[in-house]
Amino acid sequence: MIEVKNIVKRYGTLEVLRHVDVRIEQGEVVSIVGRSGAGKTTLLQIIGTLDRPDEGTVCYDGVDVTTLSTSRLAQFRNRHIGFVFQFHQLLPEFTTLENVALPALIGGTARSEAMRRAQELLDYMGLKERLDHKPSELSGGERQRVAVARALVNKPTVVLADEPSGSLDTANKQELHRLFFDLRDEFKQTFVIVTHDEQLAAQADRTLHMNDGRIVTPDQP
Repeated sequence: MIEVKNIVKRYGTLEVLRHVDVRIEQGEVVSIVGRSGAGKTTLLQIIGTLDRPDEGTVCYDGVDVTTLSTSRLAQFRNRHIGFVFQFHQLLPEFTTLENVALPALIGGTARSEAMRRAQELLDYMGLKERLDHKPSELSGGERQRVAVARALVNKPTVVLADEPSGSLDTANKQELHRLFFDLRDEFKQTFVIVTHDEQLAAQADRTLHMNDGRIVTPDQP
């Protein structure tokens, strides 16, 4: 369970997040929607420990990660949080298998075990014929599935996705959306997804609407 309490984030005099409270349960698929500049990505980055709030707390199963040192926070992030970005951010010089295994290797997992986990995930994603391919040799949909596998390799508490289907065509969007829910149903994986895609947001267990740095109900200004 993830609990975000009273989060405030400022950049200079601009208050980007204004006393935000969010609670996310294990196995939930939660979407965050709102206009550009509403604070969605900033909130996701704070939940993912990529940025620190100016006020408030972020707790994972009772552990307040805002109190951790930079080095301990990096270890926590590697073990507990997976990320999927709009443009996948795979390393072009590495193979599909190496890209997926990398977070496990960074976390200290033995190479044989990291490669085994990576291969299992890629098999599940339908990519067992692409293990030795570089990202440039994959389609857009395949690259994004590799990015999802990479996010899952350390069996994280939560996967945070920022516009994960924003660069995909309709068919690949639908395939990626189904994958998120298949993973939730099979592995009880938790997802928090920032999206402008109305179809994905509508499929989520819960949708958080943001406006001017706050969580609002859909009919609020």
